[in-house]
Order: sequence, then C-alpha cells, then structure tokens
Amino acid sequence: MENKTQENYQRWLNSSVVSEEDKAKLKSMSDTEIDDAFFQDIEFGTAGMRGILGPGTNRINFYTIRKACVGFGLYLLKHFKFPQSCAISHDNRYFSREFTLECAEILNKMGINTYIFDSLRPTPELSYAVRAKKASGGIMITASHNPKEDNGFKVYDEFGCQLVPNKIKDLIDIIATLGDELTLKVPESEHLGENYVLPKSIDDNYVDLCKSVQINPNLNKKDFKIVYTPNHGTSYVNAMRVFNECGYKVYPVLSQCNPDPAFSGTLSPNPEDPRSYIEPIKLAKEVDADIIVMTDPDGDRVGLACKDGKGGYTLITGNEGAAILLDYILSERIRKKEMTKDPVVYNTVVSSSLGREICDHYGVRCESFLTGFKYIGDRIRYYEVNGGPQFIFGYEESYGCLIKPFVRDKDGIQAILLYSEAALWYKQHGLTLFEAYKKLGDLYGQHKSKLYNIYFKGSQGHEEMQKIMKDLEEHPITELCGNKVKVIENYFELISHNLDTNESRKIENLPKGDLIKFIFEDRSSICVRPSGTEPKCKFYIEVVDKDLDVAASRCDKFYEALLERLNIKA
Repeated sequence: MENKTQENYQRWLNSSVVSEEDKAKLKSMSDTEIDDAFFQDIEFGTAGMRGILGPGTNRINFYTIRKACVGFGLYLLKHFKFPQSCAISHDNRYFSREFTLECAEILNKMGINTYIFDSLRPTPELSYAVRAKKASGGIMITASHNPKEDNGFKVYDEFGCQLVPNKIKDLIDIIATLGDELTLKVPESEHLGENYVLPKSIDDNYVDLCKSVQINPNLNKKDFKIVYTPNHGTSYVNAMRVFNECGYKVYPVLSQCNPDPAFSGTLSPNPEDPRSYIEPIKLAKEVDADIIVMTDPDGDRVGLACKDGKGGYTLITGNEGAAILLDYILSERIRKKEMTKDPVVYNTVVSSSLGREICDHYGVRCESFLTGFKYIGDRIRYYEVNGGPQFIFGYEESYGCLIKPFVRDKDGIQAILLYSEAALWYKQHGLTLFEAYKKLGDLYGQHKSKLYNIYFKGSQGHEEMQKIMKDLEEHPITELCGNKVKVIENYFELISHNLDTNESRKIENLPKGDLIKFIFEDRSSICVRPSGTEPKCKFYIEVVDKDLDVAASRCDKFYEALLERLNIKA
C-alpha cells in the first residue's frame, strides 16, 4: 500500500469528525478496498465528479461533496458580480437530496443565492433552469446511469452547459488550494445568500419547449403504442406530461416509475445494458407496443427498442438511433421547406461515421468533438455569439442527443418524443425503426458499432490504463485481422497521420484528450480512451460491411485481436 494511500486512510481513521459508523467501515476494508478508496482525491472527468458512495478521498461523501461545492462557490465568486446565484437539482440516488440541501446551505453561507426544486428533476431541466433564472451556474447531484452504489456532482456554467476544459481547470486549481476535506471550513460572507424553491412555471415552460421539437405533430396516433420507463429516475412526470399532451398512447412500466435509489425494479438503470430492457419488453409484448423508450436515472440519456418482426423486440444502439433520427430530421425539414439556414450537426470523434455520411448526403455541415456533451453545448454558444452555422441536431454515441438548444446538455425528453414521432412516421410507411436503419445501410453500407469496457480499479488499475494508452501512442497499430490502418488520429498530440502518404496534419479546434483512433482502409475504426467518469477503459469498434450480422461478428474479432495485441485478459 503506497504512502499517500496509507496517510489518507489513517487521517480518516483518526479524525474526530468522521463518524463511528464510517470508521467501522474503514476498519472492515481489505487492502484492495483501502487502495481504491484512498489512492487519490476523486477527480473531475468528462462529466464532473462521479464515484462510489462511502468514506474515502476517492469516494462520494459529504466531505468530498462539500469540498467540491466550496470550490465551485469560490469559482462563482471569482467570475461573477454580486449577486451570484446557482441552480441545483438532483436525481433519485442515495443522499442526493441531502447533498443538494448541503450544497445550497454552503453556497448561501458564501453569499450566493440558490434555486432548488421541491424534489428530484432531470439534468436537462437543471440546464434549462440555469438559463431561465439567469443563474451564474448550476449543480446537478447525479451518477447518471451508473450502478446504485454511486453518486456524483456535475457543474454548469451560466449558459446551462457543463464546464469546458479551460473553465474546469480553473475550478480544479481552486479546489486544489482547499487542502484537507475533513477539516475544510466554509468561507462565510457578511451578506448571506437566499435559498429559493423554483416555481412550477419552470416545469411548465420546459415541458412546452420539449413539445416544440415535433416536426410532424399531427400524425395519426390512433394505432400507435409506446412503452416507457424512467428507470426509477427523474423523468417520469415530465415524460408522461409530454406524451399525453402530444396525444400518444403510453404504457409506463409501473414497477420502475417510483424514484427508488435501490433500483429495485430493474437489473440495470443503464440504457446501454440489455438487462434494463427486460421488464419493458415484457410489457411491450403484453400490450403489443410499437416502440420501447427509456430515460436513464438523471434523464439525459435514452434507450430504444422496436418490434423485430418475430414477436420480439430489437434493441437499437445510440449510434443507430442517432443515425435514424438524423436522417428523419434532415429529410423532413427539407421536404417541408423548414431547414434552418446554414445548418450544422454536432457529434463526437467516437461516434459512428454514418452520421457524417448522412450529413454529406444532405449537404449539411458536421463537426465532431471529444467525448462530453459540454463541447457541443459550448459550440452552440460560440456560434450564437460569433455568427456561423445554426444548430439543428447534436448527439453522442452514448445514447444522448439534443434537438433544440433551449437546453445545453443531452435531453432525454426531447429525444424520446422525437424518436416516437419517427417510429410512428416509419410505421405509416411500412417500416420499423430498425428496418429504417437497415435501409440507411443499403445507401451507405451497413455500419455496426460496438462498445467494449474493461474495468481497472484502484491505483494499479489506474496505472494499467495509462500503460495501455502509452503503448498505443508509442507503438500504434498498423494492421489488425488482416486489415491495414490508413489513418491514426492521436488526440494526445492532436495529430492525424496518414500511413499511405506518410503525411501528418494538425487536428484543429479541439483540446487535447486521452484518445487514440485507428481508421482502416475498409472504413472500419477502433477508438480507445479511458472513461472520464468510471475506472474503466473504453474500446469503440465500428465495422462497415455489406451485411449487418457480418459487421457485428467482425467487431468481436477486432476486439479479440486488439486485446491480444495489448496483452489484456478481459
């Protein structure tokens, strides 16, 4: 056990402020558990601070939340004039409400006004509330789609967008000056801030704006059925309002509608996990639903499934759903002569190449960013201020998208409404959503993307992930499974190198990131990056083939060959 880990552990064990209950937990920990809980201070990643609930410097607890909140309060005091303000929301997880009230009390002591909801609300509504109240910033207490053992802390700027690197660096630098999280004192202002409960009008206005994303609101909905689950999270009330007010017949998965921190009605709250579809599929079969939609616990991501023609349901991935929705939005906007002037679509460098190909087909600009919706939200603001193309759609491969930018984060309510509309439109044209996706494949090639995750916990796991990335950077792949690499995109150095021509070019307009991408001659690709929110390494593999099943099989073969190349045992 390293010195820093042991020092942190003993500091907590001997502290007079740590409860006897937590000390008992500390004493019962194995060496491996101690290492994981204390080897570092919990970090801000691509989506804020997220981790396991419990005692420790690398854990989510009142001390680490308090330190982050004081740091954010100092950040707001530094960058905004009096009176500073902050909107705060939370999801359904253990201690989420308590952390919200704690943050409000801390900021009030620091002289900052706070706006909180009367209960849990989704992340996109928090983003909207920041904008509606013209707040200096926002805090969302959530662990998104992580397991029930986790919670987290996300921060937003005055535009309702998560902090981009130059802003988050300033915040991290401030937090680094605060020292010991156990003995940290909240700096108190002479002028205390006030805490306000947000009015119902915030909900009403947000719901009305969500309804405005419809393109064909008057489609005949008579024989169309939707199964919906909020996965015990924040979006049930808003989603049901939106669906009912738009005239859709919705069957909620009642066993998953209560905001339960134990997630007792589902094996997983993550739309990327097939286990989250078990109960929705049961209900869909009972009522003969056309489509299944879900939101994750904090309401920014979505899940999607449709009839497979064999009495069951096919799960649709984030990349597949985004491609379907993108094509629907662009084709219908053009058909109805409602296309915005100089439209632009945003995605990420790990998203399927199909989205860019669809944009090229329609003559629409497409810009790609590092993983993290904050980059998309920030670029929307940049063009608003400086002039440029007009936002029409933004998405990540990780099951999140945005249709209208009154929110500056992924928005699950907007997404499930327009996915449902697209499914209804295609049904009236004789197709399921998955059949619509395969038709796109007839035009552009069948694109199959798969995400593979390997967990690396503790200090040793952290080092192993760093070694993997260093190995790929210093000894890049040039061939795999008989397929030659054509281009290597190194985001550590922001250099794209063409192996055919031996020419390199600078990757423009992006910050450096822990990511390397290999693009093969047959249009297949592999991206590798450590997760910014969990102790795992992500492997994004895409294959383009004439046959979708063959493409899926080739993804698995690529992954097996990559693990062998990196000497990793999954």
